[in-house]
Amino acid sequence: MASNASVQSQNSNWTLEQHKLFEDALAIYDKDTPDRWSNIAKAVGRTTEEEVKLQFEILVSDISDIESDKVPLPNYEDEGIIREETTTINNEQKIRGILQN
Repeated sequence: MASNASVQSQNSNWTLEQHKLFEDALAIYDKDTPDRWSNIAKAVGRTTEEEVKLQFEILVSDISDIESDKVPLPNYEDEGIIREETTTINNEQKIRGILQN
Protein backbone atom coordinates (compact mmCIF):
# COMPACT_ATOMS: atom_id res chain seq x y z
CA MET A 1 0.00 0.00 0.00
CA ALA A 2 1.33 3.46 -0.84
CA SER A 3 2.27 5.78 1.97
CA ASN A 4 -0.52 8.07 3.10
CA ALA A 5 1.48 11.24 2.41
CA SER A 6 2.43 10.27 -1.13
CA VAL A 7 -1.10 9.15 -1.93
CA GLN A 8 -2.59 12.36 -0.55
CA SER A 9 -0.31 14.53 -2.65
CA GLN A 10 -1.47 12.72 -5.78
CA ASN A 11 -5.15 13.33 -4.98
CA SER A 12 -4.95 16.79 -3.41
CA ASN A 13 -6.81 18.24 -6.39
CA TRP A 14 -10.06 16.42 -5.56
CA THR A 15 -12.94 18.76 -4.75
CA LEU A 16 -15.30 18.32 -1.81
CA GLU A 17 -17.96 17.36 -4.34
CA GLN A 18 -15.72 14.62 -5.75
CA HIS A 19 -15.08 13.27 -2.25
CA LYS A 20 -18.84 13.13 -1.62
CA LEU A 21 -19.46 11.46 -5.00
CA PHE A 22 -16.70 8.97 -4.17
CA GLU A 23 -18.31 8.07 -0.83
CA ASP A 24 -21.73 7.74 -2.45
CA ALA A 25 -20.30 5.54 -5.21
CA LEU A 26 -18.65 3.27 -2.63
CA ALA A 27 -22.11 2.69 -1.16
CA ILE A 28 -23.44 1.70 -4.58
CA TYR A 29 -20.53 -0.35 -5.92
CA ASP A 30 -19.39 -2.81 -3.25
CA LYS A 31 -16.33 -5.04 -3.43
CA ASP A 32 -18.24 -7.72 -5.37
CA THR A 33 -19.35 -5.35 -8.15
CA PRO A 34 -17.74 -6.13 -11.52
CA ASP A 35 -15.69 -3.17 -12.77
CA ARG A 36 -16.08 -1.51 -9.37
CA TRP A 37 -13.23 0.99 -9.76
CA SER A 38 -14.25 1.92 -13.29
CA ASN A 39 -17.83 2.55 -12.15
CA ILE A 40 -16.66 4.63 -9.20
CA ALA A 41 -14.30 6.66 -11.41
CA LYS A 42 -17.19 7.41 -13.77
CA ALA A 43 -19.43 8.41 -10.85
CA VAL A 44 -16.78 10.76 -9.42
CA GLY A 45 -15.86 12.25 -12.80
CA ARG A 46 -12.57 13.76 -13.97
CA THR A 47 -10.58 10.92 -12.40
CA THR A 48 -9.09 7.55 -13.27
CA GLU A 49 -9.50 4.08 -11.81
CA GLU A 50 -5.99 4.34 -10.36
CA GLU A 51 -6.79 7.65 -8.63
CA VAL A 52 -9.97 6.14 -7.21
CA LYS A 53 -8.03 3.14 -5.86
CA LEU A 54 -5.49 5.48 -4.27
CA GLN A 55 -8.27 7.55 -2.72
CA PHE A 56 -9.71 4.34 -1.30
CA GLU A 57 -6.32 3.56 0.27
CA ILE A 58 -6.34 7.01 1.89
CA LEU A 59 -9.83 6.40 3.25
CA VAL A 60 -8.89 3.01 4.70
CA SER A 61 -5.76 4.52 6.28
CA ASP A 62 -7.72 7.46 7.73
CA ILE A 63 -10.33 5.17 9.25
CA SER A 64 -7.59 2.98 10.71
CA ASP A 65 -5.93 6.05 12.26
CA ILE A 66 -9.24 7.22 13.72
CA GLU A 67 -10.08 3.81 15.16
CA SER A 68 -6.62 3.44 16.70
CA ASP A 69 -6.88 6.90 18.33
CA LYS A 70 -4.02 8.32 16.24
CA VAL A 71 -6.24 11.29 15.35
CA PRO A 72 -6.85 13.66 18.29
CA LEU A 73 -10.42 14.56 19.15
CA PRO A 74 -11.36 18.13 18.26
CA ASN A 75 -12.03 20.73 20.94
CA TYR A 76 -15.78 21.35 20.81
CA GLU A 77 -16.29 24.98 21.74
CA ASP A 78 -19.24 25.72 19.49
CA GLU A 79 -22.52 23.81 19.33
CA GLY A 80 -22.56 24.24 15.54
CA ILE A 81 -19.23 22.48 15.35
CA ILE A 82 -20.64 19.64 17.44
CA ARG A 83 -23.50 19.14 14.96
CA GLU A 84 -21.05 19.22 12.06
CA GLU A 85 -18.72 16.74 13.74
CA THR A 86 -21.65 14.45 14.61
CA THR A 87 -22.56 14.41 10.93
CA THR A 88 -18.94 13.60 10.09
CA ILE A 89 -18.93 10.74 12.61
CA ASN A 90 -22.18 9.39 11.18
CA ASN A 91 -20.68 9.54 7.69
CA GLU A 92 -17.58 7.70 8.92
CA GLN A 93 -19.78 4.99 10.42
CA LYS A 94 -21.60 4.67 7.09
CA ILE A 95 -18.26 4.34 5.30
CA ARG A 96 -17.08 1.66 7.74
CA GLY A 97 -20.21 -0.30 6.89
CA ILE A 98 -19.48 0.11 3.20
CA LEU A 99 -15.88 -1.03 3.63
CA GLN A 100 -17.04 -4.18 5.41
CA ASN A 101 -19.33 -5.13 2.50
